[in-house]
Amino acid sequence: MIISWNITKACQLKCRHCYRDAGTKEADELTPAEGLGLVEQIALAGFKILIISGGEPLMRKDVYELIAHAKKHGMRPVLGTNGIMIDRAVARKLKEAGLTRAGISLDSTNEAVHDDFRQDVGSWKGSIAGMKACKDEGLDFQIHTTVTTYNYQDVLKITDMAVSLGAKAHHIFFLVPTGRGKDLEAVIPSNEYQSLLKQIMKKQLEVQIELKPVCAPQFVPLAQDMNQPTRFTRGCLAGVSYCCILPNGDVHPCPYFPIKVGNVRDQKFSLMWKDHALFKELRDGDYNGNCGGCQHKTSCGGCRARAYAETGNYMDFDPECIY
Repeated sequence: MIISWNITKACQLKCRHCYRDAGTKEADELTPAEGLGLVEQIALAGFKILIISGGEPLMRKDVYELIAHAKKHGMRPVLGTNGIMIDRAVARKLKEAGLTRAGISLDSTNEAVHDDFRQDVGSWKGSIAGMKACKDEGLDFQIHTTVTTYNYQDVLKITDMAVSLGAKAHHIFFLVPTGRGKDLEAVIPSNEYQSLLKQIMKKQLEVQIELKPVCAPQFVPLAQDMNQPTRFTRGCLAGVSYCCILPNGDVHPCPYFPIKVGNVRDQKFSLMWKDHALFKELRDGDYNGNCGGCQHKTSCGGCRARAYAETGNYMDFDPECIY
């Protein structure tokens, strides 16, 4: 099971698509002591991978302590970052704390396109420098790309770049219109969505690093239809084997699914994960519309966040579904 904890909203960038609308630290984020307790609750609930993200997580001073605590409690801590703050000293400190991998954002092979999307001149160079620092210090890293109308034709070139830079994986996030992304009319059309998924599946046969579409659950049945081996058995994990915790302790089914399940200050997270009605509803998988009768509903699940963003009903059909 995988969980994502956005440990802060502080960030030096103002990315056009940011689901968390990050930028300024909020006064009510969990304290260092509360954070350590939350890590223990996450481990108690049975999660094996803890994604520490933001905002920019490296802007929170206790990030190294949180990483070490997750490692101590038997989890695999990984980081979601823009990479700008990572130099060799930071990469070394992350590795010493127990970080197993850094996920660094890169949205184009074109520096100007990336910098415009991230709204910061120099951010492309900063991300690349962060990757090189990780490699120099022996810290595994992977590249994260958000797919939009701005860059979808560049995605597989970014994969080639990931290989050349020494990345272990390229995770390709399909835009869900939430946060600042609600005002960004950049979701690629359904035909391009289907085409790119097929291209990614074919590209996986050509490269040694892992390619994973994210917020594109149809990739699992598509891989099966193409007789292509994949270690993934289900597309949408929201509320099933994945959820997200916000800086103030609010719990959501996923970062792109803005419905509050509860708050870890009011209830133990391990109990919330086990018993909450919304999580149980998502696990039951009694979907509406085409998703409800689809032969792939257990391997795909449809994107619940996209269904909610487009229809207002998280159990409705996924409007971008290629099936």
